[in-house]
Amino acid sequence: MENKVIFITGIDTSVGKTYATGVLARSMKALGRSVCTMKMVQTGCEGISEDIEMHRRLMGIPLTDEDRMGLTCPYLFKYPCSPHMAAAMEKNEIIPFTISMNIEQMQQHYNQILIEAAGGLMVPLNFDMLTIEYIRERHYPVVLVTSGKLGSINHTLLSLFACAQYGIKILAVIYNQYPKIDAKIEENTYQYLERYISHNYPGTQLLTLPEEDAEGKAVFTNLWF
Repeated sequence: MENKVIFITGIDTSVGKTYATGVLARSMKALGRSVCTMKMVQTGCEGISEDIEMHRRLMGIPLTDEDRMGLTCPYLFKYPCSPHMAAAMEKNEIIPFTISMNIEQMQQHYNQILIEAAGGLMVPLNFDMLTIEYIRERHYPVVLVTSGKLGSINHTLLSLFACAQYGIKILAVIYNQYPKIDAKIEENTYQYLERYISHNYPGTQLLTLPEEDAEGKAVFTNLWF
């Protein structure tokens, strides 16, 4: 089953969303899908989104015209902080309608759009809208990226619960194995999440983020969506 637009979020910042988004796009591309990634807003860089650049490297393609025009990342701010704060520092404001218009424009050229969020579900886009509220308003399904670090079970369950409360469909949870810190915690975390998701979210797929191989061809296998 294909979902036209999929929103990629995480349990926290720096959890591996960018790598997961790029590998997911590569996997869909290998299945013959016309796929493109977007970053709704990025802070802490200038010019072209660093996350978009990583997506393209992982997909094995150069930057596109849409990337250079800013269509795939409508908001880019210099200071590395929450989007609403970074925008205010530049006397700007994130307008959700602008993001939506860019997505709709990209949909004219690609069958599958993967949108990487900034941080987690409760990150404010501005003082009136949280990321999770934008997702609900647009009726986008979600892929949630988590990890095996200490505390991630709590963060993952809270994110799953929040999506359920907001009526947001969770297509998959991606388990990022890296960086490896404590093998016992990581193994137990995966086992717990596997059991919890199968019991409470039977329609949600648990995927393990593959390690990048020398040829740069690692992909997810047996995608349900």
